[in-house]
Amino acid sequence: MNHRNSKLNGTKPSLLSKSVLLLAGAIFLHGCSSAEKEPTPLVSVQVTPAKRGPIQLEVSSDAVVYPLQQAILTPKITSTIAKFYVQRGTHVKQGQLLALLENRDLAGAAEQSRGEFDQAEATQQKVYDARKQLYEQGALPRRDFDTADVALAQARSTNEQAQKQLADLQRLGKEQALKSASGQLSAAKGKYLNAQAQLSYSEIRSPIDGVVTDRPQFQGELAAANQPLLTVMNTSKLIAKAHISQTEAVLLKVGNKAEIELPGLDEPIKAKVTLVSPALDPGSTTIEVWVESTKPNPALKPGMNARVNVIAKSEENALVIPASAVYKSEEAGDFVMLAGADKKAHLTKVKIGIKNKELAQIESGIKENDSVITVGGYALPDGTQIKIEATPAPEPEKGAGAADEKGGKDKDDDEKSGGESKPAKGKE
Repeated sequence: MNHRNSKLNGTKPSLLSKSVLLLAGAIFLHGCSSAEKEPTPLVSVQVTPAKRGPIQLEVSSDAVVYPLQQAILTPKITSTIAKFYVQRGTHVKQGQLLALLENRDLAGAAEQSRGEFDQAEATQQKVYDARKQLYEQGALPRRDFDTADVALAQARSTNEQAQKQLADLQRLGKEQALKSASGQLSAAKGKYLNAQAQLSYSEIRSPIDGVVTDRPQFQGELAAANQPLLTVMNTSKLIAKAHISQTEAVLLKVGNKAEIELPGLDEPIKAKVTLVSPALDPGSTTIEVWVESTKPNPALKPGMNARVNVIAKSEENALVIPASAVYKSEEAGDFVMLAGADKKAHLTKVKIGIKNKELAQIESGIKENDSVITVGGYALPDGTQIKIEATPAPEPEKGAGAADEKGGKDKDDDEKSGGESKPAKGKE
């Protein structure tokens, strides 16, 4: 009996082990089949077709408005302001007398110098005339030679030598006298011209056509030498000076179309680039660019802060896509994600041309009407299964219609309640 039980006990564990192994194999096979049947990940995206259209590369920068011509007038002498002939806002012409400084002492000195010059000039003329007459009458009289033919040659030689010495003396005397008189005349003339110049410094004249924009002093005050007395600006042509980084400035050239934006002005002012500095500003490492308005605008005034937008490049028929749809990596460079006909996302390398904040020009890599993923494409693996969703329509702007509708509802509610307003809970 015990032997039989032991035999049964010996076979029971063997059957149990086989059952456990069969159960484990079944679970393993079931898990494998479940893993194989797991659905592929599906990513929802939005797409837009690549289309042809215009695109522009715009360079923008802050700027300050300046006149094309400006003159800050400073007197060369220190003197009292005798009279102003202009006020702020007065339009003036080139050469027009704007102010006069006290100049009676200078006028007297100029008059004295003129008299001395006239006297020196008359003295020189008198000396010149006298010497000229002496030269014309200075020949020695002929001598009567009664000597024989042998002495005739000797007498003739002596006569010629005497005439030559006389001519030399006359020439030297004339040169010395003229040199002395010329020296006196030159000194008098220099003194006179200096006095005239000093007198002219008392007259402040405009070097350009323009308008007087500053006149810090008044008549009767002392005008100091080399200190601003008047400012004249030619406001018929105004420019906006901007300092642009060298990476952007290299794209600009004279003649580029531009706009000048002013705070408070709805429409920008049409302009163009008139100067791109040939040298880099060592202080700011930027390049100065001038943008001039093509048509004078009364809203544009010197000293204003503005913003300039310059069109560096433009293309009328470019293949463009949204700029946000272009990605970049170290391995692929510039690329986009296309939605293929197989309902999968495909990484496609592209060559970028003009690119601004909204659009990017595609020079190669894709063709017109290719479906470019614009939403959901960031970090999307190549070959991912996708589901294309419709691009949501833009929400209508909240305007008077919404307010009227709300107001209508409130009105209807009031009518339903009999026009009576409910008291606040705190006052019940």
